[in-house]
Amino acid sequence: MLSLFMRKRASSLALAIALATGGATIATAVLPAEANAQRTRDRDRDRDRDRAQQESDGGGYSDAFRQAYVPLDEALKAEGANPAALKPQIMALVPLLNTADEKIAGGGLIFNAGIAASDRELQLQGMELMVASGKVPAEQAGRYNFIAYQLANESGDYTKARRYLQGAIDNNFTTAEIASDDLRAAMFETYFSAQDYNGGFEYLQNLIAERKANGLPVSEQWYRRGVTEAYENELVPAVYDFTSLWISAYPTAENWRDAINITRNLNTFEGAEILDLFRLSRRVGALQEASDYDYYVEAADPRRLPKEVKDVIDEGMQAGVVNSGNLYITEALETANGRITADRADLPALERDAMAADAGLRTVNAAAGTFLSYGDYAKAETLYEKALGMPGVNTSEANLRLGIARIGLGNFAGARDAFDLVSGNRLAIAKLWIAYANELEMATAGAAAAPAVPETMPAG
Repeated sequence: MLSLFMRKRASSLALAIALATGGATIATAVLPAEANAQRTRDRDRDRDRDRAQQESDGGGYSDAFRQAYVPLDEALKAEGANPAALKPQIMALVPLLNTADEKIAGGGLIFNAGIAASDRELQLQGMELMVASGKVPAEQAGRYNFIAYQLANESGDYTKARRYLQGAIDNNFTTAEIASDDLRAAMFETYFSAQDYNGGFEYLQNLIAERKANGLPVSEQWYRRGVTEAYENELVPAVYDFTSLWISAYPTAENWRDAINITRNLNTFEGAEILDLFRLSRRVGALQEASDYDYYVEAADPRRLPKEVKDVIDEGMQAGVVNSGNLYITEALETANGRITADRADLPALERDAMAADAGLRTVNAAAGTFLSYGDYAKAETLYEKALGMPGVNTSEANLRLGIARIGLGNFAGARDAFDLVSGNRLAIAKLWIAYANELEMATAGAAAAPAVPETMPAG
């Protein structure tokens, strides 16, 4: 089942550092290309000019920077240069990078040395200096930030990676392979990689809410990533929150089955609890295996709820999932068929006893459950409301089943009110029923808004 939730951390963004390797060399010829003799003759003039420029805009080059940069640049550009061997000189340059011009020039030199030496640490340091300089061309700012994000992410510095990724987003960075949504997906992945699950879930939920508010579609993969991360780390209630969001947005039978299985796998349910989960499975078309019907029949019990058991078995046989060779099922069906007539005959007396002023909780609950199983939702609603006012009632069970009855009556808001009062082991089941109520409400609203189809074509 969870094979559907494949990890996308590595593949979602083509994170092969493609932008930080071949073809990404940064131009470093930012100093005047004068001969050393000319540099010496003009040194005093340049120093005065640079000092004035530094005072006005933080730019220019100091003598200390020139004396370290020029020979290092020449050594790195020399034929057969070994940038790894020159790393001490490269690192000695870093403290001298104080002005914007020095940072863009020195950062470019360090980045390119890192490329030549296949040294990710140098590449990141050089890229950070260039971004910090404020002198990266506006049209390249997003790309530079993205490279810095890739390098920081690869090194495991996820806080730094997020900062540069946000810079790429803010500068509208995209490529033919990377869309803006891919960058946002990469953002919540940085939280998950850092095991900051609360941060990742919050970012992802806000991202989904923002797109919905703007009337934009939300990728199903985003929901699946939230569900997967929460499920694999058994994070409650996040797993139920994301499962509900996902199933509300993509309510296919297959997705419903996965959502229900997630809930089953993370909990140990008693018979009465699993019954209400299987009731939902039946509603959404998620009963797909013979074992599902076995569990459903066992939870419902043909001696207590014969009509519901018979209906479920009949549906399974019609679907070709259940066959007469299943001895357990055939015996259960025989028991159910033998009890339905008498059970129906007892319904009026059961209702009368349950509605009596002196009725006990056990009688009221039994009657409510029976009418719910027969699909008499109005009577079930009345009886569960009565039970909720009685001492000793299991409020979570009664509210869950009250919500189911209200769904049957088309009262989706009332159903959600009841489900919201469910707690404990049934909370996960209630959240799925809320998603189902939302799905039905949307479908009902859509049908009501659809234009009426005329019975005949207009004349003429």
